[in-house]
Amino acid sequence: MIATIRALAKSWVSVALIGLLIVSFAIFNVRDVFKGQSANQVVVAGNRSIGPQAFKSEWERARKGLEQQAGRPVSTELAVENHFDTRLVNELAMRESLGALLDKVGLKPSDALMKARIEKIPNFFDRVSGRFDKTLYLQTLAQNDLTAPKFEQGMRDEIAESHLASGLVDGLRVPRAYSALAAVFATENRTINYFAIDPRTVPPLALPTDAQLTKFMQENAAQLMRPEYRILTVVRFSPAQVAPSVAVTEAEVEKQFNFRKDTLNRPEMRSLVQIAAKDAVAAQAIAARLTKGEAPEAVAKSVGVEAVVYDSKPRTAIVDPKISAAAFAMAKDGVQVVKGDLGYAAIKLTGITPGHTTTLAEVRPMLEAEARKTAAAERVYELSQKYDDAHAGGASLVESAAKAGVPTMTLGPVSEQGADPEGKSVGSITQKLVQVAFALPQGGESEIEDEGAGESFAVRVERVIPKAVPPLAEVKPQLTRVWMSREMAKRLQAKADELTARIKKGESLEAVAASVGSKPVQSGAINRQSAQQDKSLSQDALGKVFNSAPGDVFSAENAQSFGLIIAKLGDITVPSATDLARPTEDSRPQLTMAVFREIGEDMRVSARRTMKAKTDMAVARAALGLAPLETKSAKSTVKGPEKAK
Repeated sequence: MIATIRALAKSWVSVALIGLLIVSFAIFNVRDVFKGQSANQVVVAGNRSIGPQAFKSEWERARKGLEQQAGRPVSTELAVENHFDTRLVNELAMRESLGALLDKVGLKPSDALMKARIEKIPNFFDRVSGRFDKTLYLQTLAQNDLTAPKFEQGMRDEIAESHLASGLVDGLRVPRAYSALAAVFATENRTINYFAIDPRTVPPLALPTDAQLTKFMQENAAQLMRPEYRILTVVRFSPAQVAPSVAVTEAEVEKQFNFRKDTLNRPEMRSLVQIAAKDAVAAQAIAARLTKGEAPEAVAKSVGVEAVVYDSKPRTAIVDPKISAAAFAMAKDGVQVVKGDLGYAAIKLTGITPGHTTTLAEVRPMLEAEARKTAAAERVYELSQKYDDAHAGGASLVESAAKAGVPTMTLGPVSEQGADPEGKSVGSITQKLVQVAFALPQGGESEIEDEGAGESFAVRVERVIPKAVPPLAEVKPQLTRVWMSREMAKRLQAKADELTARIKKGESLEAVAASVGSKPVQSGAINRQSAQQDKSLSQDALGKVFNSAPGDVFSAENAQSFGLIIAKLGDITVPSATDLARPTEDSRPQLTMAVFREIGEDMRVSARRTMKAKTDMAVARAALGLAPLETKSAKSTVKGPEKAK
């Protein structure tokens, strides 16, 4: 989807094309200001808006995506601390702005195209018939917190943006001059002469005093601050806990089998080709050709129709019931003329897959497991009701659990990210449990909270351990190592600055290296293509190599050991035109794609500016249950080419 394009570069090509797009908007009489915008909206762009509930749904989908990327729980608070809320609001503003703008210029997919696209999505196919199922479609959307209008609007936008992008970039190819410059940039060669310094070249350090470490802790209190931890008592209601004690009788298994045996049986499946005919005579002629072995597709094409192919379908999947009845009465490779409800047709049966009547013995393990699961769920419900009754009567969490016969467990200390003080994930804890626990005061107890899949819990906060800087005695060894490393780095940098200054004043690099007992080294040719494979230089050194002019002197981190290098850049050489020819052509597709991404991003930014999209972070924060920011105004109207950060 073009709305996902993220590149943030600029080019004259994209500017020109966006200019043409804006001119077309003017031709279609698109207005800049739209009246009647509703209040209390997170995003308003033209005739579109995103309210608090819709934003919360977008937020949850995006937050779950973050959790999948991070491989750990990501709370709303942590995401907001990293400004994910602002980025999401900006992204939604650009998405809705472009959608509204395309609506106004009349770039809308037809209802027929929409219907065809939706009915090709496999997630909405009935598993038996293999055809689109509207009921399943609506159920699947509901399970993903979507409505049909919302889903279809998103699909319309996607198709419209795709068509627009195709028109903008059709035949796009950057000039060869662009890729030639890129080839020169990537392949120019640089060399440096350098020598290394390490802790042996500076006076040794004495161990820090407690006063120095205390001051160091105060200066870095934010980095050393431990998060708030909580110790929790948890009672769980889980089918897995009671499953071993649940018995399943033979009568229950037989009852389930008798109730479900029709759905457990596999129906007979048949494959056939159906060719429509205008009358009985035409149908007989088609049947004769099929009997002779002519290809059904060729026969159908010769009479101006399209063959309908059913590949391993049950009786119910064949649209015309009369054709279905005939097909399921024929022998394999048989040909027959049928007068169906929709007219005459010639059919040829190409395959038969026998059905299967399932026996109790075949499905007994499955039915027993399902019966045990159902019984366990009922048992869990009974236990939770006993607990709930006791808790509502004034008993504590522990007392209520004892009355219900359910065990409790103690967890923690645990942080809001679900980790212990060593940073490891705490077992038996979930993101929802953490969220509920951190919303309670010390001594507070939750009601029974549902986690889905039959799982639920109640939690009590036994103790809150506030955020705090650890005592010096507890972290002194680690802190001492960090302090020593920092101070040594300062001394090495001071020495590097002194040596660099001497070279800049005219001393040779060789003489300065000898003064500290080091020997110069000359690097091989370094270019941007091969730099990442060069393990002899650090990223810091490589960055300075490519940002310096011939003769420049600089210091950088040493990739080989703790210390620095002092380096002087030599000549910069460029490959010959012959050597540049291949890289020039090879880089054109990548540069063309980069320009395409620029156009996509500029298109969205331009749409946001044109539609004068408004965002309200106060409403967004309220939708997430957060307090408003203390700013002069949480509302904003885009007045220039702003991009999501």
